[in-house]
Amino acid sequence: MKTAYLTLGEGKAESPRHPGCTPWGRCGMKRGTALQDPATAAPPRWVAGLQPWARRGRASFLRRRGRGRAGRGRGLPPGLRRPEPASPGRTRAAPGSARDSAAGMGRKVTVATCALNQWALDFEGNLQRILKSIEIAKCKGARYRLGPELEICGYGCWDHYYESDTLLHSLQVLAALLESPVTQDIICDVGMPVMHRNVRYNCRVIFLNRRILLIRPKMALANEGNYRELRWFTPWSRTRQTEEYFLPRMLQSLTKQETVPFGDAVLATRDTCIGSEICEELWTPHSPHVDMGLDGVEIFTNASGSHHVLRKAHARVDLVTMATTKNGGIYLLANQKGCDGDRLYYDGCALIAMNGHILAQGSQFSLDDVEVLTATLDLEDVRSYRAEISSRNLAASKASPYPRVKVDFALSSREDLLEPLSEPLEWKYHSPAEEISLGPACWLWDFLRRSQQAGFFLPLSGGVDSAATACLVYSMCRQVCEAVNNGNQEVLADVRTIVDQLDYTPRDPRELCGRMLTTCYMASENSSRETRDRAAELARQIGSHHIGLDVDPAVKAVVGIFSLATGKRPLFAVHGGSRRENLALQNVQARIRMVVAYLFAQLSLWARGARGGLLVLGSANVDESLLGYLTKYDCSSADINPIGGISKTDLRAFVHFCLEHFQLPALQGILAAPATAELEPLADGRVSQTDEEDMGMTYADLSVYGRLRKVAKTGPYGMFCKLVSLWKDVCSPRQVADKVRWFFCKYSTNRHKMTTLTPAYHAESYSPDDNRFDLRPFLYNTSWPWQFRCIEAQVLRLESRGCQDLDGVD
Repeated sequence: MKTAYLTLGEGKAESPRHPGCTPWGRCGMKRGTALQDPATAAPPRWVAGLQPWARRGRASFLRRRGRGRAGRGRGLPPGLRRPEPASPGRTRAAPGSARDSAAGMGRKVTVATCALNQWALDFEGNLQRILKSIEIAKCKGARYRLGPELEICGYGCWDHYYESDTLLHSLQVLAALLESPVTQDIICDVGMPVMHRNVRYNCRVIFLNRRILLIRPKMALANEGNYRELRWFTPWSRTRQTEEYFLPRMLQSLTKQETVPFGDAVLATRDTCIGSEICEELWTPHSPHVDMGLDGVEIFTNASGSHHVLRKAHARVDLVTMATTKNGGIYLLANQKGCDGDRLYYDGCALIAMNGHILAQGSQFSLDDVEVLTATLDLEDVRSYRAEISSRNLAASKASPYPRVKVDFALSSREDLLEPLSEPLEWKYHSPAEEISLGPACWLWDFLRRSQQAGFFLPLSGGVDSAATACLVYSMCRQVCEAVNNGNQEVLADVRTIVDQLDYTPRDPRELCGRMLTTCYMASENSSRETRDRAAELARQIGSHHIGLDVDPAVKAVVGIFSLATGKRPLFAVHGGSRRENLALQNVQARIRMVVAYLFAQLSLWARGARGGLLVLGSANVDESLLGYLTKYDCSSADINPIGGISKTDLRAFVHFCLEHFQLPALQGILAAPATAELEPLADGRVSQTDEEDMGMTYADLSVYGRLRKVAKTGPYGMFCKLVSLWKDVCSPRQVADKVRWFFCKYSTNRHKMTTLTPAYHAESYSPDDNRFDLRPFLYNTSWPWQFRCIEAQVLRLESRGCQDLDGVD
């Protein structure tokens, strides 16, 4: 196998290990002659000062944490291990395969990873954020900087990847990075699309001092859920092989290189070995870090473009900690953050781990466009950790080698004995309610500032869904004020642009909410006094500019036009009308509200003497969208919907969270009230219509149907088979069958509504978003004859045997 190599620098460089030694340390000098025999030497003084748990070794430490096997003893927390003496006469091997423990030689490395709020096709802004992250990394002493996946162009370019412009501008940004003095004396690892032999690849471009070391293409592409990478890119399938990539002329003139290695290779610096993974590769059954680690790679990097889903953060953390627990090593994960142009919110969570421990944790949600994490780590901790894993070493002895790109550069320095090491920490997770309070709020902020609008307009009905949406805007205002108080100048500049006041500084979330959020209660003759009062009180407590109005004149005018043209006047069911008349009269109220909402969004600031327009917010939750329990082109039709990917159950938990943490007592009455659309006439002044009665199912059941349909991938018969066992203590097989049939009839009848669904924050794994996540027909045979016959046959079979044993249903 050919080995790719590239040596930076001129002439024969001295190694930091021994004067006169070549960069990779093959000098043959004996080591360890001045060290004491470990069998007779007294413990070093620093051991006496350690906590008892630090002296007992890794076996005891891991038993306390619930990990590992007793007696193995490999690896106290980083920086607390006693150095092992080297064997006399042993020579220094290639980087990544032996230790460098002679006195005075570098072994501590400072590495950096980051989370950047990149924006698709914003090449200028993306460049500045990349440069800022590199500058921060250098200021913190890092000599290696890792950035997110496709950070140069932004991850969410989608079909713009087909355009040659996207490739050209990415190369231009790369040239600007190579030329910048900020990128000198630090290995920079950036992401961009690269065309090689007329094939488009998702790549990492790693460079140092104006020379490209390696272009590493992604080998496993994400192609499920919201991801469509196979549509635009091709995976690199030639494991442990490289080719020559001919640089474009604009880069040749900068790097003085004609070709660079392209493919699956690792970097061998003077003191260690570095290997790259890209996002999805960490999630595959056999990740590249496994074989790279067996081949002596000590530092693994992963550049991700991973979006937020409720309750997902632990999965990333577990994958990284398990990877380094089994194989040892240092692992850096970078991720994009923020809204880069569509429904997804990338939630950061950059991290640095070593030997199963987290050493640095990035924020999951914040308004900082650039966040850089660094950690100082001892390479000897990796080597000593691996030394005692005999199963790992046996596999490593048979591992196939990776091509090594040799780099005349060290991540460590000569004199690092007194350099403090990073300490382990416990990962702090948010509760689902906290995730909702932070993620959609950050998404709203990005959408608002990047759309250059002046705020939001929200129809506030007095129910849970619209109240939750209002609370998200209030949460956004709280985060903005907090960021400004912490000195975030970018956020302050954005706020001043939005409110059109150059000397404005937000201090109070309620005051800021009054500038950014307009709420409106649109009453009809079917609205109750209770919902009107609850909406007004919540608006007062969060500080929004609130409007109360009556849409009855507009509704009567539209119905009057119909009556004038047809000579017929439709009636509600309680007044003797048919089901068709009843539904039409409900829908006309809902659609009038949408028209009024857009009118006020465009002109309400004008009426107040202010500049700009407002973004209309929708407030339909994921369960209502799944069933189609909404009016097409009503107030669910908006510019964006921050709760459209969140279940009713989670929304109620979030509203309760806001009640306690934001001190909004108005939410107590909203939570206690029954969910209702208030589109039918009142009965003695009280609500006569509730959502769950209208739907014919509870919101809790609807969440179960949604997860079985999307996550478990069941059709009508498969769903029945699962539920007949799951609900055997509360429902008979006949009842389960009726529930499943009713759900699929309603779902398929209303699926067409998903084609016009408002762009919503993606937060739930069973979202019915028709745009990209949930690709299904919108014209069904709603009677499902074959599927329902199969269900009926199974019900009759179970009833005939008395339903004694439901375990055999298949």
